[in-house]
Amino acid sequence: MPLNDEQNSDSDSSRLSESTASSSDSEYSRQSFNSDSSSKPSSPASSPPKVITFDELMAATRNLSNWTLAHEIAVNANFCIKHEDYPQNSFAGTVKQIVHKAFWDHLESELNEDPPEYEHAIKLFEEIKEILLSFLTPGANRIHNQICEVLDTDLIRQQAEHNAVDIPGLANYIINTMGKLCAPIRDNDIKQLKATDNIVELLRQIFRVLDLMKMDMANYTIKSLRPYLWHNLVDYERTKFQEILEETPSALNLTTEWIKESIEDELSSVSDESSSSPGANSNSKPIISPTLVLNNGYLKLLQWDYCKTIPETLITDEVRLQELREKLNQLKVIACVSLITNNMVGAAIVDVPDFADQLKRISLPLLEGMNKKSFDLKEALNAIGIQICSTVNKSLSERGLPTLSEEMQSNLIGQISHIVEKNNPVCSLIDKRIQLFMRSLLALPSLQKCMPTVPGGLSVIQTEIELLGSQYASIVNFNKKVYGPFYANILRKLLFPEAAMEKTEAETSSS
Repeated sequence: MPLNDEQNSDSDSSRLSESTASSSDSEYSRQSFNSDSSSKPSSPASSPPKVITFDELMAATRNLSNWTLAHEIAVNANFCIKHEDYPQNSFAGTVKQIVHKAFWDHLESELNEDPPEYEHAIKLFEEIKEILLSFLTPGANRIHNQICEVLDTDLIRQQAEHNAVDIPGLANYIINTMGKLCAPIRDNDIKQLKATDNIVELLRQIFRVLDLMKMDMANYTIKSLRPYLWHNLVDYERTKFQEILEETPSALNLTTEWIKESIEDELSSVSDESSSSPGANSNSKPIISPTLVLNNGYLKLLQWDYCKTIPETLITDEVRLQELREKLNQLKVIACVSLITNNMVGAAIVDVPDFADQLKRISLPLLEGMNKKSFDLKEALNAIGIQICSTVNKSLSERGLPTLSEEMQSNLIGQISHIVEKNNPVCSLIDKRIQLFMRSLLALPSLQKCMPTVPGGLSVIQTEIELLGSQYASIVNFNKKVYGPFYANILRKLLFPEAAMEKTEAETSSS
């Protein structure tokens, strides 16, 4: 949207910094495009191009891993570590099964010797001791000392020399200790251990349950960390990304291209508006809103081709954004189907109060997986059309009314099937209204809880699109908080190159 031509670049730059940085980050002062902000913690430092070493690349990779993991833990309440094994018939699964069987068979043969060979069993007890100790919290001295005393491998070796090792007794102590330390969800596993008589199988199952307990402990730690991470996530992610940028100066290249494309789209839109407005000054330089540029960039993510690499500043939310896009595509098709059905057979369904819900129940299962390349959307739409005709006819028959004619059914199914065609007018209309709703969401203050009015034609998906829009706005608003200073620098250079050049020259002359 064009701003007043009399506004200078100083006011524009101040507005940009305020719009892209978090309003809640009071520790970061606002900055203008022409101010020297290199010493401020909210302003990302720039680095000259350089050749990075392998060690620097690995350090950047570690930073990226920590950054994405912390973000996922904080924003995804369902994030947890899950126990996954190789598929039973897979090559890796077969190799693992063979190796494990060989190990446990060898242990059994050693224990069945006369006298028994205990060395491998002692190593297992030593490993079990270390795992049990890792579960203890600081200050649990009594149980710590007890575990070390009972599972003292030096003492067990001495007992082995005299063939006096009480393996069932040690296993029983281990199981009882595991029962004290495990989460309630593992109580049944502990009961099964107590019911196992074969000592080798028992040791194998003990390690299986210990692995589950380690996973439980990791998930408990994640759950405990989540509130702390969330409270400090903005500063943490900004700092981590700055470290990545210093080690890999090209880490904002895709983000810069993404913003540049949004600027070009906005300039094109402003140019079209100016040419259609009588009396417009064609020689005046268009002034566009940095906030509008950024919001338009975010809107593009809802139609992004995720075969392409996403901007670097959005990597941590790529999966969530892709899922939102897929859900939104389903909702768009449902809204198109609803609009076509209402326009063509509205009189027949006007007295059916739950028809919108029926339409969704028909459509959603048939549109499952519609974003896969192998999905045949036209076939799915044809099936939806047939089922809608059947539902409408059933309703008409129950009310003693004549059913739809063959011609009407054929036309309805045909219109629904044509949604798949490029530039379909119904699809274009619904798409524009969805974009309008999402744009309105992004324009709301981040603290405002109320939803904007859902445009006409979207009432059938109102509940779903409001939920989806809320999730989308949450991702966008958080992303602005974290990366606002980085966006401000990029927009400064692209929208106000003269001011950026003057600042660079001033810095060069002062040094």
